[in-house]
Amino acid sequence: MNDGLYTPAQASAVAGLPLKTVHKLIDGRLIRPRRMLVGRETQRLLSQDQLVYLRLEAEGVRLLPLAIRREVARAIENSPNIDIVSVSEGSALIIQVKPVRQEVKQQLVRLKKAQQMTISEPEIMQGTPVYRGTRIPVEVVAEMLVRGVGVDEILKGYPALSREKVELAPLYMRAFPRRGRPSRRPWAQQKPTRVTRHARGVTE
Repeated sequence: MNDGLYTPAQASAVAGLPLKTVHKLIDGRLIRPRRMLVGRETQRLLSQDQLVYLRLEAEGVRLLPLAIRREVARAIENSPNIDIVSVSEGSALIIQVKPVRQEVKQQLVRLKKAQQMTISEPEIMQGTPVYRGTRIPVEVVAEMLVRGVGVDEILKGYPALSREKVELAPLYMRAFPRRGRPSRRPWAQQKPTRVTRHARGVTE
């Protein structure tokens, strides 16, 4: 995260929209990202207010005519503290923004925690993101949740983790998708075994 700006993947995770939808909204100029040079790549970055609009899209604004959606997006972007957007298209329409803004703020807090709980170093699991202070890949926990494994069962296998850290795994994987994953991930299908926080060879 870059000074209150967020990548499309992070925006997708926070707003609850598919990443393809976020890119489509950007390409259609419904939201206008900032472009910043990061390393050798130009990234499209979104503001918190744009994340609020994306969350509104997820909650049903996408069903409105395109002209109204543009009006709502501009109103939020131009007035960051706006609580209500009132538009008229045949009949008056009022969109409550304040509760959605609060939801986005809460999700951003979770996103920050998810980022802080992980570490990715070349010498640890070939750079696979793991929970800080362990060798437990975040991806493994996220995949287990997707397969329907309960949080309590995961915690029995990985007592070094907390309930919150387990529950944040899917959010982290959506917000920080990996590039160039190794073709072999022998640990991915393993059942959890008891792993302590101070595993041998692990540093904070």
